[in-house]
Amino acid sequence: MSLLSAINTDNLPRHLAIIMDGNGRWAKQQGMLRAFGHENGTKSVKTTVEACAKLGIENLTLYAFSTENWNRPKLEVDTLMKLLINSLKKELETLIKNNIRLNSIGNFESLPKSVQKELSEVIERTKNNTRMTLTLALSYGSREEIINAVKKITTKVKNNIISIDSIDESIINNHLYTHNLPDVDLVIRTSGEHRISNFLLWQIAYAEFYFIDVLWPDFSEENLYEAIISYQKRERRFGKTSEQIK
Repeated sequence: MSLLSAINTDNLPRHLAIIMDGNGRWAKQQGMLRAFGHENGTKSVKTTVEACAKLGIENLTLYAFSTENWNRPKLEVDTLMKLLINSLKKELETLIKNNIRLNSIGNFESLPKSVQKELSEVIERTKNNTRMTLTLALSYGSREEIINAVKKITTKVKNNIISIDSIDESIINNHLYTHNLPDVDLVIRTSGEHRISNFLLWQIAYAEFYFIDVLWPDFSEENLYEAIISYQKRERRFGKTSEQIK
């Protein structure tokens, strides 16, 4: 029996973020090159996106490529960029069919021109979709994001557009890549690693975390449901006491 029936659709995370980890190790276990793991990881992306849309999750953010990933071997980086382009082309009609809007966060200008072109086209063609927002974190690093936000705010203070006394959480939120997204409710990380890896540091301040030993290419719908059921069993207090919540 599927775990789907155990999920309370009135208590879903509004914003789910996933650190998709383990492609390389999965490929190594198969005696294959890392690229083989990345290729198979795209299948889990498709499965997860469709499952989240079916459940009614409003926002899904996938950590697809970090600023640190540029330091990987050139062949692997080139392979990842080609896979990204192919996936965008292949899944455009699926996104349109499922009423899913594509969004991107990160250093857009650092991506290859071919990736920028394909990404921009899919974002434009899905911009009016309303069922779910799928955000790809590409060439993304949270520290870089925060530094950029500070620079933008500082410039506005210098030019008397905003005052120092007016700076609050909303001002900072409005200058982040994720200014059009709510805070993260649940973070899932695959592969058994227990770290954040420079991902949405500001946005996960009150998020719940779910770590699973499954490598990303093996991540299934049932694994997703397990994570959401775990989330729904937790008491989210946001600094208050249990009595206050009740």
